[in-house]
Amino acid sequence: MMSHPAHPTLGQSSYPRLTRSLSAVESWGFGLTAHISWTALVPAIHAALGPQAIFVWIPAVIFGMLLNYQVKRLGMHFINVAGGTPNYATKLLQNYPGIACYAAIGYLLNWVSYLSVNTIVLKDLIKVNLEALGIACPEILLDIGFTLLPFIVAFSGTRALSILHLFFVIPAFGLLITFCVQGLGWLAFSGDSPGFFPSNWSSLGFVDWAKWFFFVTYATYSCETASSFVADSRQPTQTLRFLDVAAWMMPPIFLGGSWVMMRLATDPSLKDNAFMNLVAASQPFWGKSAAISVSFLLVAACLLGSATVVSNCPRILYQLALDKHISPVFSVVSRRGVFAPALTLTLVLCLIYLIWGDVARIVAVGNVGWFVSFMLLHLGLWLRRDRSEVLFPRISLAILLLEVVVLVVGGLAWGWLNLLIGLLFPIGVMGIDAVIRRVKFPPFHPSWWMRRYRTRSQVIIKDSVVLQVSILIFLLCSAVAVGWLFGVKLNKTASEARENIFVVLLMTVAFVGVAIACWTSLPQVVAIAEAREAAEHLFTVAQDGILVVDDRGIIKQANPATESFFGVNPSELEGNHLNKWLTALVYYPEEWTKRSEQTLLRNGKNKILEVSISDRPHQDFQEYVVILHDITQRKQAEQILRYSEAQLRQEANHLASQLVHSEKMSSLGQLVAGVAHEINNPINFIYGNVSYANQYIQDLLRLLQLYQQNYPNPVTEIQKETEAIDLDFVIADLPNLLTSMTVGAERITEIVLSLRNFSRLDETEMKAVNIHEGIDNTLLILEHRLKAKSNSLTIDIIKEYGDLPLVECYAGQLNQVFMNLLANAIDALEEAVENGEWKVKKSALSTPQIKIHTQLNTQLNSENQVVISIADNGTGIPENIQKHLFEPFFTTKPVGKGTGLGLSISYQIITQKHLGQLQCISTQGQGTEFVVLIPLNQKAI
Repeated sequence: MMSHPAHPTLGQSSYPRLTRSLSAVESWGFGLTAHISWTALVPAIHAALGPQAIFVWIPAVIFGMLLNYQVKRLGMHFINVAGGTPNYATKLLQNYPGIACYAAIGYLLNWVSYLSVNTIVLKDLIKVNLEALGIACPEILLDIGFTLLPFIVAFSGTRALSILHLFFVIPAFGLLITFCVQGLGWLAFSGDSPGFFPSNWSSLGFVDWAKWFFFVTYATYSCETASSFVADSRQPTQTLRFLDVAAWMMPPIFLGGSWVMMRLATDPSLKDNAFMNLVAASQPFWGKSAAISVSFLLVAACLLGSATVVSNCPRILYQLALDKHISPVFSVVSRRGVFAPALTLTLVLCLIYLIWGDVARIVAVGNVGWFVSFMLLHLGLWLRRDRSEVLFPRISLAILLLEVVVLVVGGLAWGWLNLLIGLLFPIGVMGIDAVIRRVKFPPFHPSWWMRRYRTRSQVIIKDSVVLQVSILIFLLCSAVAVGWLFGVKLNKTASEARENIFVVLLMTVAFVGVAIACWTSLPQVVAIAEAREAAEHLFTVAQDGILVVDDRGIIKQANPATESFFGVNPSELEGNHLNKWLTALVYYPEEWTKRSEQTLLRNGKNKILEVSISDRPHQDFQEYVVILHDITQRKQAEQILRYSEAQLRQEANHLASQLVHSEKMSSLGQLVAGVAHEINNPINFIYGNVSYANQYIQDLLRLLQLYQQNYPNPVTEIQKETEAIDLDFVIADLPNLLTSMTVGAERITEIVLSLRNFSRLDETEMKAVNIHEGIDNTLLILEHRLKAKSNSLTIDIIKEYGDLPLVECYAGQLNQVFMNLLANAIDALEEAVENGEWKVKKSALSTPQIKIHTQLNTQLNSENQVVISIADNGTGIPENIQKHLFEPFFTTKPVGKGTGLGLSISYQIITQKHLGQLQCISTQGQGTEFVVLIPLNQKAI
């Protein structure tokens, strides 16, 4: 029902989200509200049960402490979830959205009832004291005033409410813990003590136990309130850690305080009056100050509880809206942290309770939804028992079973009608939400609120001092007038009533004063504080160095980033002139250029800083803000860009030439493969028919021999033709001719096969091949260059092939490398022969030779490598040329004979394509050796 909104929801980023504006201490204050609320609960249970009440408090406190630890673990897991426990329950029950929403609404309604109860209690307290003064009590005005008072503060912003709450919760909690500790000490050690333990214990029935356990969980289960503020806490983990403290504050207050009440507030005439019971319990050790202290404690508990309600409930609704359980309008929050729609609904629910007006029924009805909410939380913990955020799944199940029994027994003990209303009330609120979703009323839609926030003009008060003084005069005059009027009445009454009304008025006026300030001076103070915090934060976290110097250039302040610039602690910069480090700056800042580049020498290296200077005029002096920005890398990058421009052009030309060369090689490979294919067809035809031709000729020759044997004397014409063709020679030479034709056809077939293997057009992918076959194919193609010519000698090929397995490589590209290396070796040997080097210097040597050596090397790396060495015994390469061999376009050959790309491309094929190495080892006059090293397996490529 609640998980499918009828109206489209605004995007998550379309309106402000919660900002982490609360300090951890401010969020802690809300976590103490439940402890103080003990003062309102304890008289009723002790009036009903007497000493047996402690047996209700003990398990309730244990369960409450366990709950705090569990909620802390959930909060650590849902660190960005607002609203605390009820919204954690919706996460645990996300597979059951209707039940999850019911649990959260039930929790919410109990807190709302708390505000209504506080309003009624405060009104009754003032009414009693005013009647003692003979003053008629304006009940309706007090109901409206105490109800609206926390909302007025809440509508002004989160910070104001949190600070106000913290200001009053510290003394109130301190007074409460003093009551508990001092009371226990007085019971244990005072001579007037009635004894620490009661003289007898009466029995306690299960129905009474369940009834009052159901009642006291109102306080013991609510000590986890700080978790509601995790999403807008600046230190969420610190906020959650306070739940441990809140848990361990429960025994001294709920158990210790209850024990003091049990032993000292024993007069039956006190009944369930909170004020009278607390005064009776504290008077033995506080004496005359007991009444005024208790008044302060009760008023503080009511006002602080109301402040917590208007802080906690909107966050519950906000998170429910974000999780799409209720209408999206409740997820709207202003930049000041005001949940206007959620606060409005909370106010409406509070007025419903207030109109009802019966404190006992309000507490009973509100507590039903509250109790069911925690039952569903424990159910969710059991259902998600395998998750890391669940601490005690079996204990949670046991508590759930106990809570079911307590709800039935204890709830009926408080009245079946109250139980029924309490169970149905959350469903009624869910129905209200369904109406809000469907009614086309502008305030029921987020867009209406967002337009209001955006278009709302900001009131700018030009002379705020006048306004603040006027407000102060008004408040002082009002306080004096009210004080005078009450003073007249107080003089006619007893001192106790005078003190009580004084405390009530003091606390009420303080809250009213804060409420007025929230709408007048406090927003400006908060804005100033936020601006100061933002400026200090920016000054601290800025990556650029920020310095404040006086009109003489002396450094007055430096941010932490300056340490990375100057290498000294910022405090050590203060008191020194800036030109101590930036020597190009003149002495007086007024002569500095507003923006300049300065060189800073540090650790023997120069840093280039961009220095921006702005002045800040004051009444009697000037300060200058100096911003330092390190632009060293930018300058270096600019210089590298300038220097690399020519290199980029050269590389572009190289890439273009390489592409052309690659295209030529590809075209050449296709041409070679095509020619080889076309030659292969006819040669196969010829080679295949030679054997048949040989057989036919042999048959003919045998037939001719038979004719010669049977007709030894041929006719004259045949004898003449026989002599003309030299028949005996033809018969003898014809087999030799056929043999030569067979050898030639086989040779052509081998050449064609070598051409096809060399081109490797069908092997563009990496595959395992026989390296030796590639080398042999390349040599076969180059064989015509190895033979002796008129101006050159025969070049011998010496093969020293090792035992190599198949090698993973790009076969066609590797053959191209072999072709380039072997062609270069042949060129070097031919050049040496042409230059006469062989006759002059190498006469003692054999003919020119190229030695090809291969082996498998397992010593260099963890992976096996194939080593291929191609060495010639030519004149060698000078050392100054060797370092340029693999550079693109570098060549020592005449124009038109070399492109300078062969070795460069070979180097790239070996190093980049095969992740190998190509080395040149040469000694002038002794020859040159090129060594290729490639991995046996190319798995890393």
